[in-house]
Amino acid sequence: MSRLIFHIDVNSAYLSWEAAYRLQQGEELDLRTIPSVVGGNEESRHGIVLAKSMPAKKFNIKTGETLYNARMKCPDIVVVPPRYSLYMKCSSSMHQILQEYTPQIQKFSVDESFLDFSNMEHLYPDYMKLAETIKERIKKELGFTVNIGISSNKLLAKVASDLKKPDKIITLFPQEIKDKMWPLPVEDLFMVGRATAPKLHKININTIGDLANYDVNILRDIFKSHGELIWNYANGIDDSEVRRSNYIQMKGIGNSTTTAFDVLDREIAHKILLSLCETVSMRLRDSCNCCTVVSVSIRGSDLISYSRQKKLNTATDSTRKIYEVASYLFDNVWKGNPIRHLGVHITDFCNNDYHQYSLLDTFNYDKNRKLDKVVDEIRLRFGNKSIVRSCFLHSGLSSMCGGIGEEDYPLMSSML
Repeated sequence: MSRLIFHIDVNSAYLSWEAAYRLQQGEELDLRTIPSVVGGNEESRHGIVLAKSMPAKKFNIKTGETLYNARMKCPDIVVVPPRYSLYMKCSSSMHQILQEYTPQIQKFSVDESFLDFSNMEHLYPDYMKLAETIKERIKKELGFTVNIGISSNKLLAKVASDLKKPDKIITLFPQEIKDKMWPLPVEDLFMVGRATAPKLHKININTIGDLANYDVNILRDIFKSHGELIWNYANGIDDSEVRRSNYIQMKGIGNSTTTAFDVLDREIAHKILLSLCETVSMRLRDSCNCCTVVSVSIRGSDLISYSRQKKLNTATDSTRKIYEVASYLFDNVWKGNPIRHLGVHITDFCNNDYHQYSLLDTFNYDKNRKLDKVVDEIRLRFGNKSIVRSCFLHSGLSSMCGGIGEEDYPLMSSML
């Protein structure tokens, strides 16, 4: 039997979840019906648009731009701060509904999931009726809308769910590719990013159809293996499985903060890095992983950014170890200019069930792991401020700063 894949995508996820929750709490105004965005705190200089309403899109407001620019485009726009814990609960609630229909679910990102209904015709003879049932249940029980894309593979299901929004069910089977997908701009194709698109334009590839009908050998010469990959995707070719998962598969965990003042002192910078490492490493341990790459990013008051990363000999989930590496990287890359933004990012994960010791390493991992475990448990039970490092006392700095990084819950994963 042919495969049958659904792609569930929450419409304007953060803003929809925020709006639904506020309505449930008694508010009369629906944020989805007015120009509104979920964005950072402008006073503390975290002014970035994270999600926007459909009316806000009419003002050409884009995700990722500054709130300052958004206000220039729409002076009356309503800005609400993000509540990541709420969004995680909304995502989990949706996942619980989806699990009632099939156990084969891949949580692709915080607001997207793939569902595999292959060889289940005996249970669901009418897939359109099934999609309508799921969509309406989510709307009625949780208060927000989703798009559902339906196809024979994950790639086409994903493209289908993006074709028209909001609150739609759209099919994109192989026989529909020519009419529905090929006329789209090549930028709309999965894995064609901001770096690849201009290069495609230079060789007169402007639509997905242009790419699908181009000589794959030429694409392979120019883009190497990536050229063949996007050619396959343009032709709707994808055989990846719906990997059953309960958690979002993270490629990395990041955290950053924009300071309210110019940082000119190395000691203060180190404390800010420590506060970032506290949250990053705590989330790393919560994901049951260790990391093998640590990177630090710096942006000066002149808005020029630079970074440095280091590959570790031994994978770790230790706050202290990650901080030591982050401080080392900072000391080696900082140019002495005034700092306004610092970030810590960890990647290359492996399971934390075991630890590989080195004869040359004097670090006591067992003792440190027990300490981290106790600290995590205290903070989870009594809050992040229930236990802090003494270096933050009377410093005026937060002991755990920054929010959930975009890398944790991306709008798109890099792999199907």
